[in-house]
Amino acid sequence: MAQYAVNPEAVDFARKLIDARQYVLDSDWGEVQPRADDQNKYLDKHSWQEYGAWHLGLTQGAGEETKARYAFVLGDFRRIHRTALIASVYRASEWRHKAVELAAHDLLQYLDTKTGLTA
Repeated sequence: MAQYAVNPEAVDFARKLIDARQYVLDSDWGEVQPRADDQNKYLDKHSWQEYGAWHLGLTQGAGEETKARYAFVLGDFRRIHRTALIASVYRASEWRHKAVELAAHDLLQYLDTKTGLTA
C-alpha cells in the first residue's frame, strides 16, 4: 500500500483559497472531481508545483513531476470543495494515513468555521 506525507504547500494553498472565499460548500464530489483529462489540461497551462498545491498527499517514493506523486485532490483546480475535504478525511482514515486524515480534518474545520457551518 502506498504511503503518503502531508503536502504543506497544499495546506497553505487551501487556507488561502478558503480565506479568499474560493470554495464550494455543497457539491457531488464524485461528479465534479477532476478526471485525467482535466488534470492534463491543467498541467498544459500550469507548473507541477501549481498542480501539486491542489493535492494534500505526497506519495512517498513516487517520482517528482508525475501524477503518481500527488494524492487527495482538494478541488476542481479553481475552488476547494468541502466534499473533497470530506472525501479526503474518509479515504485517509479508511487506509490509515493518519497525518493526511488529520490535515484534511483540520482544513474541513477551518472551512466550516470560516463559513459559519459550526454550531
